[in-house]
Amino acid sequence: MKVISAITGVPSMSKEEVDTFLENKLNLQIGTIDEDGDPNIQPVWFDYDKEREKLLIITPKVARKIKNLRNKPNVYFSIDDENFPYKGVKGKGIVAIVEDPGRTVPEAKKLSMKYLGTLDHPIPKIILESAQKGNHVIIEIDPKFFSTWDFAKMQ
Repeated sequence: MKVISAITGVPSMSKEEVDTFLENKLNLQIGTIDEDGDPNIQPVWFDYDKEREKLLIITPKVARKIKNLRNKPNVYFSIDDENFPYKGVKGKGIVAIVEDPGRTVPEAKKLSMKYLGTLDHPIPKIILESAQKGNHVIIEIDPKFFSTWDFAKMQ
């Protein structure tokens, strides 16, 4: 994966630092384009598959972002830590939409554990039930690059 600096004069992250950063519980901001050409940005939970270098998101198949991505599978994304010293990863990618409950259910469990630490909460119960019925899908982002910044490295 190509890692580049997002801001001139601000240190970037290494590939290993990106891999570690993407394990955090921050939201990913996903940007899609609607049928009128207008941007749509939404915060979502995400998982990073290091081996395949893919970002994974679970969402209802009727969500606006899915409609947008079915028409135009290009996406921009950003994951940033709003606490000083600021750091983050952003990029552009192409999306595949995975509708197989055999994949959506395990991913829904993984994301619920990452963000909530339990499956015994109303949110994962709703998501898992919906995924089992085939009403949730995985947005699988294949990033073309990671553009990073890390103000902690400035001395």
